[in-house]
Amino acid sequence: MSADLESALAALRRGGVIAYPTEAVWGLGCDPRNEEAVLKLLALKQRDPGMGLLLIASTFEQLSPYLGPCPPAALERAQASWPGPHTWILPASAAAPAWITGRHDGIGVRVTAHPVAAELCRRFAGALVSTSANRHGQAPARTQAEVQDSLGAELDAIMPGAIGGLERPTPIRDAISGEIVRS
Repeated sequence: MSADLESALAALRRGGVIAYPTEAVWGLGCDPRNEEAVLKLLALKQRDPGMGLLLIASTFEQLSPYLGPCPPAALERAQASWPGPHTWILPASAAAPAWITGRHDGIGVRVTAHPVAAELCRRFAGALVSTSANRHGQAPARTQAEVQDSLGAELDAIMPGAIGGLERPTPIRDAISGEIVRS
């Protein structure tokens, strides 16, 4: 295991916030089960906690503890697009923390195919919060240098790598209604 991966995993396990490349932009992540870590991430982003956060994983099983009952057709639609750059809103389970769902009954989730993000989830053995690496309202970072310049001093680790080939952050769709929330 690389020293960078070890450092990122250690930071996640101790409640830190890390940056890592995703399909289109750099992301900020932390352990979604750790309220203090999530609040630290939200403060860093200057983001309203009521907006909710997305989760990424390397497998659907890593997301299942956060998900409630869902119509089979909606679940099949989401799973057919994974792993890949597709984020779906699915019903949240009663056990999904309010610091992740915000004011919503659903939760945005993605089984990522990005090699660095997927490896982080695999080695962490669980889902991670995934939100763009930027202050709320600013453009997301597209390079490691931009992350370092804008947020580096406040991060616990940066996992090096290249972003994927998408020009824009992953689309977000409601798996039940089919509505496009972000294109």
